[in-house]
Amino acid sequence: MSDQPHSDLKIDGLSAVSVVSRTDETLENGDLGAIFSKQRALENGHEIRYRSCSWQKTAALLFSEYICLAILSFPWSFSILGMVPGVIVTVAVAAVVQYTSLILWRFCLAHPEVRDVCDIGQILFGGSKFGYYFTAVMFILNNTFIQALHCIVGALLLNTLSGSALCTVAFSAITAITCCLVSLPRTLSQLSILGVFSAVTMGIAVLLAIVFSGTQSEPFGFTGEAPIVTAFPVAGTTYVAGMSAFLNIAYTFIGQITLPSFIAEMEDPRDFPKALWAVTICEIIVFTLCGALMYHFVGNQYMTAPAFGSLQPTLKKIAFCFAIPTIVYLGSLYSSVSARFVFFRLFKNSEHRHSNTAVGWIAWTSIISVTWVFAFIIAEIIPFFSDMLSLMSSLFDGWFGFIYWGLAYLTLHPPGARWKGLSRTVETLFNYCLIIFGVYVLSAGTYVSVQSIINSYRANAVGGVFTCASNAL
Repeated sequence: MSDQPHSDLKIDGLSAVSVVSRTDETLENGDLGAIFSKQRALENGHEIRYRSCSWQKTAALLFSEYICLAILSFPWSFSILGMVPGVIVTVAVAAVVQYTSLILWRFCLAHPEVRDVCDIGQILFGGSKFGYYFTAVMFILNNTFIQALHCIVGALLLNTLSGSALCTVAFSAITAITCCLVSLPRTLSQLSILGVFSAVTMGIAVLLAIVFSGTQSEPFGFTGEAPIVTAFPVAGTTYVAGMSAFLNIAYTFIGQITLPSFIAEMEDPRDFPKALWAVTICEIIVFTLCGALMYHFVGNQYMTAPAFGSLQPTLKKIAFCFAIPTIVYLGSLYSSVSARFVFFRLFKNSEHRHSNTAVGWIAWTSIISVTWVFAFIIAEIIPFFSDMLSLMSSLFDGWFGFIYWGLAYLTLHPPGARWKGLSRTVETLFNYCLIIFGVYVLSAGTYVSVQSIINSYRANAVGGVFTCASNAL
């Protein structure tokens, strides 16, 4: 691995070679201010200006990304892991993600030419085009799988609210079309406005789910047996179940794959930690309370993923309604990030990138549409919520939650500097452990996810491929 990576990466008039072939210790604050001013100046006179997000708007994007339906998988994870391990894993994963996100941010400051995680991949692999294309494939697949998850959840929502008035495939298609339309704004600054509304309504949905789980007379599907709540995993809990529960928690926290795209559109990326800390503190509070309280009220026997399914029918529909903006918006956000990656490469030095031309809008709309077609197909092939979360977490979070940011730290710090002083040595060892753990998540997690999918099909717990069968909670 090169300590000062060189590449032909050049974006917005800034190249990795000429501007920032250096570590984060050598990058001066004044240098950064001048670089960011130059990047903003390059967009002067353009109809569409991308570097326009304040840290508050970036916080809105982060809130909308993390305050999502996957929060309602925490009670299920707690029911598998037990209350004590559930809380410990939640806080530990949050701490690691906060740390690696700050490493990512420092890397972006050291390389302000970066536009997305694919540029980072190229630098981490010593400027190799293989690193770029490998990261690009994983980046697009990750985002498309997330879009597919929202097709699944959209069909689940519409089936639940309507009493399965239409075929599930039709509901999934309706969700994809709606999200496609919401994906059309060209800048993240525009989407951030919708993000605030999405985060607020999802927060209300989670709050209602917690309150309803405690105030309802009994959980949905109640058989007369009091809910069983344990401090630790019950006897007989399998490795597959335990790892799946961990992956569900990890998936909800790990979102670094989009952070470089957010940072690249900030007016001043130095303000990014303000947004990150605000979101992380809220995440720990909301995720832990949702998991612990709903598990306490519902117990092992009646828990579902998402946990809306543990509520009585009327209460379920009321709480679930407030999740509609998030289901639509968050899938649209990931589609926009993917489309941005393709669009910027397609029109790298063209007026279509910054102007409202017919060619530009036709290309943008076409790219958005293609992402949703593929997402719809994936949703129909893997039509279940919890196993989809686990599969996505294992395939992508090993790379983009642990391995890449351990490598980023090692790239920022030359070999000699990594071992200067006790604290630096400990941090270096910790980052090597992050890389090893990422490999474990990638390998063991993928095995567990595939096995869980096989188990689900064997148990007839899910419908078939492209099925009309209802997936209502």
